[in-house]
Amino acid sequence: MKTLFIGGVKSGKSRLAETAILEFSNSVKPYYLATNECFDEEMQTRVSIHKQQRQNAFETIEEPVKLLETLRDSNRPVLIECVTMWLNNMLFHDFSEKIILDELEAVMTLPIDLVLVHNEVGLSIIPENKLARQFVDLSGKAAQLMARHCEQVYFCSAGLALKMK
Repeated sequence: MKTLFIGGVKSGKSRLAETAILEFSNSVKPYYLATNECFDEEMQTRVSIHKQQRQNAFETIEEPVKLLETLRDSNRPVLIECVTMWLNNMLFHDFSEKIILDELEAVMTLPIDLVLVHNEVGLSIIPENKLARQFVDLSGKAAQLMARHCEQVYFCSAGLALKMK
């Protein structure tokens, strides 16, 4: 099964996604694929808090770019936290939109259980700079791609999940 949790920053989507994957993983310890690259102290603090919250419930894999290569041979359910950071990393490392979306499409067709976390960034004004517009557009395309492949999609706000699909 593939499930997407999408919402704004601090909407509760990560906690809801972690709960969901643990519920259907049964006795198998799922993977937690962390996509973040830490470049400053504040982000390192956020990552530490996330690690403390999930304790030993997951086996953590840290991979900021190579999702398909990392997941290709997976034999356990995987939580990807988060796709938004992965998109950011891919743009930062100069990957084209086509390569990014092709890689995400390939990940979504893997025969594994996936729970994906993604920030909804398209509910605001159109950004004034080109890179930010590119990121918002790519994020929206990625969300649509993931939603097409997922059996379940939840929109998260205020710690609650509204089932969309």
